[in-house]
Amino acid sequence: MNLSTFNTYCATLPQTEHVIQWGGADVWKVAGKLFAMAREGDDGFQVTFKTSDIAYEVLRQEPGLRPAPYLASRGMKWIQHYAAPGLDDENLRIHIEASYRMAIERLTKKTRLELGL
Repeated sequence: MNLSTFNTYCATLPQTEHVIQWGGADVWKVAGKLFAMAREGDDGFQVTFKTSDIAYEVLRQEPGLRPAPYLASRGMKWIQHYAAPGLDDENLRIHIEASYRMAIERLTKKTRLELGL
């Protein structure tokens, strides 16, 4: 996956919004709730996403993955794919979609209904 395919994939998820923030990161949200962000630079492609408690414990041990700088240090269960081997494209999409669904779960019932989620 690269930044272009990341953005293309996130745009397919219903009711998402894309912003550039935090020093040029491509940030994806649903109803204002962050679910994934990425950047591509001198260090290569990096993508960050929210995980379940169990996925966090497993993924943080894998080569090319780490607790997300800043977010994980605040006690949040976010993983950053930062180097090979990391996750293949299909598994990245699975985890990004799971993060998207977790963001939706944090919305009020009213907001979910208004957005058709």
